[in-house]
Amino acid sequence: MEFAKVILKQGKEKSVLRKHPWIFSGAVYGVSEDLQDGQTVNVTDYNGKHLATGFYSDKGSIAIRVLTFAEEVYDEHFWENRLKAAWKLRMDLFNMNDTNAFRLIHGEGDGIPGLIIDFYNKNFVIQAHSSGIYFNIQKISQAIQKCFPDHCETIYCKSSQSLPKTGTDFHLFGTATKTIAKENNIQFHVNWIEGQKTGFFLDQCINRELLKYYAKGKKVLNTFCYTGGFSVYAMSGGAELVTSVDISEKAVKLASENMELNFPHSNHNAIASDVFDFLKQNKNLYDVIVLDPPAFAKNIKSKHTATQAYKRLNIAGLKTIAKGGILFTFSCSQVIDDVLFYNTVAAAAIESGRKVRVLHKLSQGPDHPVNMFHPEGSYLKGLVLYIEE
Repeated sequence: MEFAKVILKQGKEKSVLRKHPWIFSGAVYGVSEDLQDGQTVNVTDYNGKHLATGFYSDKGSIAIRVLTFAEEVYDEHFWENRLKAAWKLRMDLFNMNDTNAFRLIHGEGDGIPGLIIDFYNKNFVIQAHSSGIYFNIQKISQAIQKCFPDHCETIYCKSSQSLPKTGTDFHLFGTATKTIAKENNIQFHVNWIEGQKTGFFLDQCINRELLKYYAKGKKVLNTFCYTGGFSVYAMSGGAELVTSVDISEKAVKLASENMELNFPHSNHNAIASDVFDFLKQNKNLYDVIVLDPPAFAKNIKSKHTATQAYKRLNIAGLKTIAKGGILFTFSCSQVIDDVLFYNTVAAAAIESGRKVRVLHKLSQGPDHPVNMFHPEGSYLKGLVLYIEE
């Protein structure tokens, strides 16, 4: 199909030929006249050979997010084809009788850069991370309704935070604002209107299940608990005591509600407190500790500051945990890669004076797939540590 054109500088087509879905502004030689933010463009090399089709952006360093490469066609069937392929993968991953909450579209990992769609028990919540996606939100909604008529009661666009200058939050279809969804037969309240992101953090599904394995008979501390996902899993694994800590009163209330939903008579404490203060005041009490903070680094400029924050947090956790304890520690900051995170935790272990072994290296769940040609999509990294003494 004919779209506006973007021509790359000579030699700058190499990353596109390697199927990386981002084209940076520095690679652009010229663009069609009056090209607007969010417009669909055909990308050619310096000699005019078609390379890709994608959405153009005049904001930030990423000039084009690629939707299709040379051998593919971007047409009226694009959205349906991508959605069906993504749904098929999730149906291979999950049994809907046990799990009806998962990420359906994970941006580049599902071939649609800039688009997030989370599914909660017949409710679809969409986040647009580019103007091109946002301008096509109605087409995306129509494709969802057409592809999944038996699984679609609500479609909600929640893009005011992901696109602060242009995005808004509104219902595209249906009127629901919340539901109760299942993950591995554990129930959670999900409110996409009031909750963070799309209402729930789905990327820790597999890691929560691993915590369940280690929780039996243990005293478990879940810091930065938010909705209490790790807390409820720990209790389902037979924990003796679970404590959920978050500085937000609202988060602590959510954690309590989710625990009550699954285990109404559990030994659970939900405490609104600064995590660092709580760790200092409760040493040697907990056998299992979860450190799952929000992203300390939002961009490359904050990388050093974030690294120091992760180090301080892990020192605090390592000094707090009981001998023979298990520490789950995470970073969801994309600019903090696996090697830097590992080295930061290792530095914290040295400074804490504890004897530490690595039991597991963790990442995001399989419903957050990473495009082989876009390693930047691997943002969640975690370690499970055994603190011997």
